[in-house]
Amino acid sequence: MTRLAPPAATDRVLTRLMQLHPKKIDLSLGRIERLLAALGNPQDRLPPVIHVAGTNGKGSTVATMRACLEAAGYRADVYTSPHLVRFRERIRLGGSLIDEDALLDVLEECERANGGEPITFFEITTAAAFLAFARTPADIVLLETGLGGRLDATNVVRRPAVAAITPVSLDHQAFLGDSVAAIAGEKAGILKPGVPAVIGPQPAEAAAAIEARAAAVGAPLFRWEREWRCDGSGPGMRYSGTHWNLDLPPPSLAGAHQIANAGVALACLEQLCGQLPGFSFSEDAIAAGLRRIDWPARLQRLIRGPLGASLPSGWELWLDGGHNPAAGVVLAQAAEAWRGGPLYLIVGMLNTKDADGFLAPLAPHARALRALTIPGEENAYPASRIAAAARSLGIEADESESVEQALRDMLRKEGPARVLICGSLHLAGIVLAENA
Repeated sequence: MTRLAPPAATDRVLTRLMQLHPKKIDLSLGRIERLLAALGNPQDRLPPVIHVAGTNGKGSTVATMRACLEAAGYRADVYTSPHLVRFRERIRLGGSLIDEDALLDVLEECERANGGEPITFFEITTAAAFLAFARTPADIVLLETGLGGRLDATNVVRRPAVAAITPVSLDHQAFLGDSVAAIAGEKAGILKPGVPAVIGPQPAEAAAAIEARAAAVGAPLFRWEREWRCDGSGPGMRYSGTHWNLDLPPPSLAGAHQIANAGVALACLEQLCGQLPGFSFSEDAIAAGLRRIDWPARLQRLIRGPLGASLPSGWELWLDGGHNPAAGVVLAQAAEAWRGGPLYLIVGMLNTKDADGFLAPLAPHARALRALTIPGEENAYPASRIAAAARSLGIEADESESVEQALRDMLRKEGPARVLICGSLHLAGIVLAENA
């Protein structure tokens, strides 16, 4: 009889795994290499891998590749992080989220093999993902790094088919370095000799660091607006690469920045075909994939559920998990494109983030802001400090106890309007869970 594991059983194991290391983040490869060796090195038995690092856009790029691969008839195993509501969102096997019983099996196996040794939560759960992938027939693995690159737990894959670096900006400075160049150098640690390196739009200092690393290891570069480009074209977009020239619909994810993310995804698939001739994509399959990308909390409009249903006619509610200054710029660009009617913000953040840097680009567009202390988050930025940061930037701001209260407060203001909940993927997950 098949054992059907309840979510609570998985949660108990995940809680134990969180206690195995005193630090939540401790970048190293030694611990995961030890555990993987005890498990028989499942990372060496994977289908071809596309490995993706970067600060912003990693998840959207992976989601776009997954949609196009599945539209072309391929089975993709996918690893992303963090999750929004349930941990199993991080692991996809052949097109579906891993089920609870399979997840419980690999987590418990990794826990036994680890034998109580110190290891971070991300490291041991990454090992569990590799174990699941090695046992599940698939055509390709899409592998997203955590916050790093060189010492990221995913960087034990010795030779991916393609590596990619999405836009790099300031984030996680305590672990990756205090400059864009230093952070880019860490992200570029995933580049491997002879493996095509697809590079998304980068600030000059990031581009220089990435190019230096590529030259040092002998990784051929395929860079945005040099070896490939992807631009809006009328109602759609046009991709031009080393071999492909495609007129396509825009990605289904909202925001002009998603065209560049889609371009990184297409450049990866183009290079995949060059590396492994068994892969091919029709223009129709790519177009179908672009129309059905699924990646929640990235400029996602909430229409259904109790929050969406509470809106008066003409109002819109949006959700985004962006949380660093570069994400603030992207959201400001979306606000500029929206025009028409006021924009109100509901913001919750982690205290490791730069609230001023995130809010500054949004300040010219936001009529008012309600700040939240993210519930259940030990590293939450206090609502009072978020509100103070907003007021220092000229945004009318106050505090609210919950998303629901903040939304009620906004609905008393001038409308119709757009309300954007933003500042944290953790907050986005809470909103999606409560608005299910």
